[in-house]
Amino acid sequence: MAQVADNRQPSVLRSIDWWTIGIYLALLSFGWISVCGASYTYGDNDIFSLGTRSGMQIIWIGTSIALGFVLLMLDDRFYDTFSYVIYAVLILLLFATIFNPHSIKGSHSWLVLGPLRLQPAEFGKFATALAVAKFMSSYGFNIHNIKHFMAAVGIILLPMVCIVGQRETGSALVYSAFFLMLYREGMPGSILFTAVAMVVYFVVGIKYENVMMWDSYTSIGKFVVLLLVQIFTAGMVSSYTGNKKHCYTILAYTVGITLIFLLFSTYVIPFDIVWVQLGLCAAMIGYIVYQALATRLRSYYFIAAFALGSIAFFYSADYVLNNVMEPHQRVRINVLLGLDEDLAGAGYNVHQSEIAIGSGGLQGKGFLNGTQTKLKFVPEQDTDFIFCTVGEEEGFLGSACVLLLFLALILRLIHLAERQPFKFGRVYGYCVLSVFLFHLFINVGMVLGLTPVIGIPLPFFSYGGSSLWGFTILLFIFLRIDAGRNLIRN
Repeated sequence: MAQVADNRQPSVLRSIDWWTIGIYLALLSFGWISVCGASYTYGDNDIFSLGTRSGMQIIWIGTSIALGFVLLMLDDRFYDTFSYVIYAVLILLLFATIFNPHSIKGSHSWLVLGPLRLQPAEFGKFATALAVAKFMSSYGFNIHNIKHFMAAVGIILLPMVCIVGQRETGSALVYSAFFLMLYREGMPGSILFTAVAMVVYFVVGIKYENVMMWDSYTSIGKFVVLLLVQIFTAGMVSSYTGNKKHCYTILAYTVGITLIFLLFSTYVIPFDIVWVQLGLCAAMIGYIVYQALATRLRSYYFIAAFALGSIAFFYSADYVLNNVMEPHQRVRINVLLGLDEDLAGAGYNVHQSEIAIGSGGLQGKGFLNGTQTKLKFVPEQDTDFIFCTVGEEEGFLGSACVLLLFLALILRLIHLAERQPFKFGRVYGYCVLSVFLFHLFINVGMVLGLTPVIGIPLPFFSYGGSSLWGFTILLFIFLRIDAGRNLIRN
């Protein structure tokens, strides 16, 4: 008897990665428990009442699960086909929100529709991820082509500009996480190194700018930053041109002459060595440009641009910090860098959060038994600082379990992204991974006092519908794309 070929498509529900959905549901459960603990007030009898935040969070969780189910039922090709349309709609919405008359805590990032408040910036993440994935998977795209690369960067920067216009800097910074995806897709490592170098310049330069070297006229911050510029530049010459002789020449002259003038300033005539270093940097850049003209290697031009840009960044960052930033933003950075303590002002949130986490000990105080959170010592304890509730009520063990769940989610997303047969799915998957990683690192870091307080939620934990819906959409679109990887296309 002849066998009939089975051409039936595999079921979408059978192709879905249920491990990730299991982690998602576990995080939602832990998140609701944390919202209960953070919002509970002594004397409340019903944590399920819609008049409480814990009750409303159940509504947000239920609608998020329903939304995820709808996203899974759509054809995965829908997201590829309408990527640009979705992106355009969200950009228009983000731009319109700038002129929103409703101001919440100084920010114009919320749309108020009766009793409902929505934050378009939370939904812009998945729209941007879809658009950049669509563009980078288009025929002929090459990340090493400067025009293609800048176009991809432009797709990422456009929503950032709109969100900054809403005076919501924290949400805008989340979009910088997409550069991790660009690095995975072949972005030169020099760009990532430059970003790290800029952070080092800023932290070292600002923190020690007003500390003088051996009671002289030389700022330790400026001295170290300019010395790092010289060392980093010499290292790049060795790495990207292969010419170690030029690297050693740069190091010998810049470090050697700096050391000579440092000794002269210390023991003979005190003066500001920074001027000598600036002169050496100018000579170094001139030398590199000369080598570029002599050898016709483009790498020398990029290295010269790095050195010049490093100096320009440091001095412009100092100007922006002291003359452009709002006072409360400047105080937050100073507190983070240890320049100001301000336990009653900008450092109050972090200080109280650290007390709450420390008081939890190893096993925690138990569900609804936290004292710091129940007495409302920690501002925003059910939104941006909700992780302190986990630390106080569940202790170190509970906090570790939560972080392990997030680690499992991150590792699972890497696995799913790497198994995508098409570039669109892989790029989108790494966008999702980058956003979750950035939120996790910054949110937990700011609660522990390790990163700046920029006001971003902890995925699936912080109270609110916009962030929960945004993260759910971001994740479930990827799960749907992954579920369709083995389907037969007509």
